[in-house]
Amino acid sequence: MKKNGQFIIKKSVQKYKNPWIEVTEDQVIRPNGKAGIFGTVRVLDGSAVLPLDEDGYVYLTKEFKYAIGKIDIETMSGGLDGGERYLTSAKRELKEELGITAKKWVDLGLINPFTSVVKGSQKMFLARKLTFGKDDQEGTENISLVKVKLEEAVKMVMDSVITHGASCVLILKAARYLKK
Repeated sequence: MKKNGQFIIKKSVQKYKNPWIEVTEDQVIRPNGKAGIFGTVRVLDGSAVLPLDEDGYVYLTKEFKYAIGKIDIETMSGGLDGGERYLTSAKRELKEELGITAKKWVDLGLINPFTSVVKGSQKMFLARKLTFGKDDQEGTENISLVKVKLEEAVKMVMDSVITHGASCVLILKAARYLKK
């Protein structure tokens, strides 16, 4: 038996796994001493990037998201490949998905999406001093670029047009960072 905080894990069973997620069910003794189960989903750690140009425009992604069954507007994000570092992932994904490179990168911290069930964090970056080129999207991606002023992106978060957790936090943190 091992512990996870105040929980004692009696048995852990992997229910599902693919290259991006792993679902596990643990039989536990809860902090109150009673038996129970706890399910967790492990997702790849990743990065989220908000590119901001010299005129105050940000570049977002617009893409159909299978899990929610609709088109969504988000910041650029992607998972770490192998032992890749967060910043390396951010630079690679920004170039692949939107064709953008940046000379200046600001680390705006880490977010954990849904801490009761999901394990997997995203490092958030503000990208500045942008250069635009051709994207190199994967076959599973059909991403359109959305260009709006940062103030409009903040409004889109507040009006629940943008609902992706890391995107919301990143946009609001970037707006706050820039007001320093």
